[in-house]
Amino acid sequence: MRTPARHRCKPRPTGRAARGLVLIDVLIAMLVFSMGVLAIISLQAVAIQQSSQAMYRANATMLANALISRMWLTDRQVATLSGTYATGGTGYEAWLTDVTAALPGAADNPPTVTVQSVPGGAGGAPTARVTVLLQWKPVSAAAAEAPNRLTMVTQLR
Repeated sequence: MRTPARHRCKPRPTGRAARGLVLIDVLIAMLVFSMGVLAIISLQAVAIQQSSQAMYRANATMLANALISRMWLTDRQVATLSGTYATGGTGYEAWLTDVTAALPGAADNPPTVTVQSVPGGAGGAPTARVTVLLQWKPVSAAAAEAPNRLTMVTQLR
């Protein structure tokens, strides 16, 4: 009775041929590792950019709330708010210095504040609807890129 023939595998390369395969393996491993490192670096850059954008949005919200808080401290009459805090008023100009200090590009894209009289206050008296529009543009933004915007609308009674 004959024994079945076994499959014979080629023997592993030795000497010079083995060194060449190890070199190729090392080069491929370095390529994969380098791609991973580059991906992590680009991810870090995007994370820093998004963190800066979040900070600017938070600052813009804080500045808009600060102006509206100042408006609440007045008599909240439409004429007073329009004269003092609407774009060009004395309260607006004082607030504008804070905005240009906190938001990049705000000097080139100045904020606007509008005050409108709307019906519906207590006893039928008109109330004031205030719209604050803030715009800023990060230093890293392209010249043709539109500025970032935050619009806050509130009604003062």
